[in-house]
Amino acid sequence: MRNLEFGSVRARVIGAALVGAALCGVIGIAGPSAAGQEKDKTGVNVTVTSKDGSEAGLVISAQATAKEAGLPLYPGAIPHKDEKNDSSAANLGLWGSTFGFKLVVLKMESSDSPEKVAAFYQKALGKYGTVLNCSGVSKPQGDKDKSNNSNKLTCDDDHADAGEMVFKAGTKEKQHLVSVKPNGTGCIFNLLYIEARSEDKTPA
Repeated sequence: MRNLEFGSVRARVIGAALVGAALCGVIGIAGPSAAGQEKDKTGVNVTVTSKDGSEAGLVISAQATAKEAGLPLYPGAIPHKDEKNDSSAANLGLWGSTFGFKLVVLKMESSDSPEKVAAFYQKALGKYGTVLNCSGVSKPQGDKDKSNNSNKLTCDDDHADAGEMVFKAGTKEKQHLVSVKPNGTGCIFNLLYIEARSEDKTPA
């Protein structure tokens, strides 16, 4: 999966993809303990059951939907690919008995202006709480915002590149992020959902 990067969020996407690929190899050697495995051209879906009945699993797919990202698809938008063989989406999941991680990414394009698309998603993000505008210049976060004990969402390092707008909403455990940047007379926009938790056994 290439070119699924946007803003300063690219490290999360690339890092998650590398972890997923590595763990796919680990789960692949589980042998008889594998409870179920599905694999096709779009990715792999593996569930492993240990002797004590606990489960772990991995999902790696080059297909994802706006619904899985928790947001509506902008009317008339189509998948965007910088190159013919690029992927315009990714769906990664990893879970075990005491942890879980999910990442959904979609890269789309629209003939409408960046401002119109941004306004659409600012409204859509509102259902998850306060919408943060991370489009400005990066500024150091206060000590209160940096507290690891707080589940309050902040912009952190998710700031926009030149000409880009970035908005996010949710919590640190369940983040929804939208990036919009100009593309000719239209724009390219990205939808990102990140979920990380320590109790659920299966991904959302």
